[in-house]
Amino acid sequence: MALITGTDFLAIGVTDVERAADFYEKVLGLERGKRWGNMPGIEFETGNLTIALMQSDAFGIEFKPINHPLEFHVDDFDAAKAELESRGVQFRGDTIDSGVCLQTFFEDPDGNMLAIHHRYAQGAPPAAQA
Repeated sequence: MALITGTDFLAIGVTDVERAADFYEKVLGLERGKRWGNMPGIEFETGNLTIALMQSDAFGIEFKPINHPLEFHVDDFDAAKAELESRGVQFRGDTIDSGVCLQTFFEDPDGNMLAIHHRYAQGAPPAAQA
């Protein structure tokens, strides 16, 4: 029998849960879900993963932004990138085309690394298959 049978949610530390929640709701367009009672924690559903924003200091945790991206799936990469730019998102660097997907990086108000991602093919890039 497996000890771990799934993933319930991914927690992201923030310094101000309301400011962060406004970004995830109004800029990224995610729907606010469950609030953690009177604790500064708010969940967002993304379709296949629950993201929980946790105000670190209220839980006795030192805040450190994540420096590897949480990758958000988008169906239309160019349209999503343009819409996020119109909402004030500043992307870091050029779009990466791996041969199977497109991705580009940005940060939330606390410096947590995020990305939009679109897989347009399956498998390894042609050069890697040789």
